[in-house]
Amino acid sequence: MATAVNFAGVSLSFAARPVLRDVSWEINDGMKVGLVGPNGAGKSTLFRLLMGAEEPDSGSIYRRPGASVGYLAQEPVLTSGCTVLEECLAADERVGAAEARMRDLETQMGLPEVYEDGERLAQVMEAHQAALDAWEHLDGGGYAGRVERTLRRLGFAPEEFTLPVEALSGGQRKLLALAKVLVAQPAILLLDEPDNHLDLDGKALLERVILDHPGTVVIISHDRYLLDVVADEITEVETTGLHPGRPQLTVWPGNYSEYVVDKRGALEQQQKDHVLQEREATRLEQSIQRLKVFSRGGANEKFVRRWKSMQKRLDKMDRVERPVLDRRRMGLELSAERGSRKVLEVTGLERRFDDIEVLSGLELLIWSGERVGLVGPNGAGKSVLFQLLLGEDEPDGGAIKLGPSIEVGYYAQQHETLDPGRSALEEVRRLRQMHEGDAVAFLGRFLFDYELARRPIRTLSGGEKSRLQMAKLMLTQANLLLLDEPTNNLDIPSCEVLEDALEDYRGTVLAISHDRYFLERIATRIVELRDGRLVEHASYAGYRERLEARGAVVAPA
Repeated sequence: MATAVNFAGVSLSFAARPVLRDVSWEINDGMKVGLVGPNGAGKSTLFRLLMGAEEPDSGSIYRRPGASVGYLAQEPVLTSGCTVLEECLAADERVGAAEARMRDLETQMGLPEVYEDGERLAQVMEAHQAALDAWEHLDGGGYAGRVERTLRRLGFAPEEFTLPVEALSGGQRKLLALAKVLVAQPAILLLDEPDNHLDLDGKALLERVILDHPGTVVIISHDRYLLDVVADEITEVETTGLHPGRPQLTVWPGNYSEYVVDKRGALEQQQKDHVLQEREATRLEQSIQRLKVFSRGGANEKFVRRWKSMQKRLDKMDRVERPVLDRRRMGLELSAERGSRKVLEVTGLERRFDDIEVLSGLELLIWSGERVGLVGPNGAGKSVLFQLLLGEDEPDGGAIKLGPSIEVGYYAQQHETLDPGRSALEEVRRLRQMHEGDAVAFLGRFLFDYELARRPIRTLSGGEKSRLQMAKLMLTQANLLLLDEPTNNLDIPSCEVLEDALEDYRGTVLAISHDRYFLERIATRIVELRDGRLVEHASYAGYRERLEARGAVVAPA
């Protein structure tokens, strides 16, 4: 199999901090590679190196000659004032440039000073033929059709082609940005968190695109389910685990679930090898010391030769590093009293906006201890339902009844429960009285150091804001948690901590989520909101079967 990209001894530092050190990495043509690692480990830096936007301090990077690179940014930027079709037509700048060149030369041909000068006209016609050849090489004639086919493939109906980009949802904006990348037909496709903002149908479309792409795909993602479906191998960038203190890449064949099992096995084996080697080294050191005593200060050459031989053996020992078996994670623990047996009852709930019925006679009953996953396409009304449950909006009909002794805790997808002007310290001390030292220690459980805890919340990253919301939930001890996309912005270790905490939680959970791994693990029941009504599913597996039956999902490999 031909090589698409090869890193040989690549090192890179920023402000004297090593990001990569002596990294070797080979990606073959057609491979689908999941790039994982904690936030800040260097995944985005690797993408910049792959694109050629960054050069290494040392080492070399090979890209197959002629292999174009397409990049989907985590937060796409679209042109204000353009329609969906106009935005996508402008994606391949080479086609636009060739067309503009031809039009300019055609205008020149019509100028008297050109067509009356035979030599000059010949030059312009020769240039026009070169521009036409370039346009035809780019399949300029079929370009508009390719754009429209790509848009339809990504879920845009023809009547949506004329929508202004400002009218698109977050998921549609992401799919339009992906369409723009695909239109250019890159040999190497780099996707940075491509699943962000996508609903389950959108994620299914994304999976098909990745699997069908004839070239190489490298994906940065925290969506473990996506990586299970599409990845041929997982490349991990880390400074802990197998390579403590050294920024390194490790390639694991197979999908995400295989990587988890294989890495755990490798860590445990390396730990055993490290312990055995340390025992051997200690035995040699003790023997050397005894032989030094027996040599009587070097007078006995036999013992001197023996201890020097042992010392050489010890010096040449290729030391097995002590692996970091578990990286530091947030210390989330959720406790609550169960409260009443009937936690939440929704009957005949209706909500309309400008005569458009969003919720139509909703019925929902949740019992104590249930963990219910609320799913459905973007725009179906899931967040509207949460606003009604929280009392932030009034229904047009029906009733919402909370059981007695039920206390609600809310996790907001856009972090609306946080005051951007306060610090994390002020936020938790406002919720519960505690000394500053106790508050700092508490926030330390959520990976905040003192300086980070004192910064205004508006300056925190999405992951830091998410962990702060988790900290607040832990302080409330609510027995009904309403969670709106709780795994968005969390890295994979933090998602696993949240899942562990929810499995041990004695209260009740209603969670909006498009994270299939999360739903499969924690949801005891699924309710799907579609076309204004709720459809019950006994489990996430049952819900998937329904989706597969209507061809909306890709089955895991």
